[in-house]
Amino acid sequence: MGQVFGCIQVDQSTVAIREIFGKFDAVLDPGCHLMPWCIGMQTAGILSLRVQQLDVRCETKTKDNVFVTVVASVQYRALAEKASDAFYKLSNTKEQIQAYVFDVIRASVPKLELDLVFEQKNEIAKAVENELGKAMSHYGFEIVQTLIVDIEPDEQVKKAMNEINAASRMRVAANEKAEAEKILQIKRAEGEAESKYLSGLGIARQRQAITDGLRDSVLAFSTNVPGTTSKDVMDMVLVTQYFDTMKEIGASSKSSSVFIPHGPGAVRDIASQIRDGLLQGQTV
Repeated sequence: MGQVFGCIQVDQSTVAIREIFGKFDAVLDPGCHLMPWCIGMQTAGILSLRVQQLDVRCETKTKDNVFVTVVASVQYRALAEKASDAFYKLSNTKEQIQAYVFDVIRASVPKLELDLVFEQKNEIAKAVENELGKAMSHYGFEIVQTLIVDIEPDEQVKKAMNEINAASRMRVAANEKAEAEKILQIKRAEGEAESKYLSGLGIARQRQAITDGLRDSVLAFSTNVPGTTSKDVMDMVLVTQYFDTMKEIGASSKSSSVFIPHGPGAVRDIASQIRDGLLQGQTV
């Protein structure tokens, strides 16, 4: 209706392309403009200056022969100062951008193995952005940003990667478990060694105390009872220990049965054997 009265309204964030008898004349900024149709002026079209987004799905192959689908998101906009180029030079902007994205991705990804594709997706996005920026600037468009938003391997490849990851984690867990068991065994052995060492010290001290007690008993008995010999004292000590041993065996209900000679003559024989052993040890 505005063109009937010779005027046109251009909205914010857009520009209008004005032609005179089919030839480009000017780029109209947002606002109201005179368009006298009687002299051949007309609007060829409206060009948006807003940032637009194009998602491109590209299937390609990695260096280790794995097919993946790379999803790139390209954000672009038309430049106001080059609005005529953006309007006239390209018939389909999205297809042009998609072609450049395909070209860069299919040139970059086949040089990388699958794991590196995931690690270097920022480098791939940067390469796409640089290539698009140089190419689309000639057509009046600016590439704001390019993102690699997804990398989708084949479903079987995903399953294999998950299994590899699971196996790797199980191997690490097994190593950690074995290391923990090793530490436990070492600590247990160290504890047993320390326990045996302390037990040995206790036994040695016990025997030393017994020896000292027997020595003191023999000396005291010899001093207090005149006329006794060392043999008499040892016989008495052996008889005392013999009856103490019999008492301990009989006091325990769970002890195994032990059969030993228990007559007075047997005690004399035991004393003789111990004394002969001591004398033999001294002569050797």
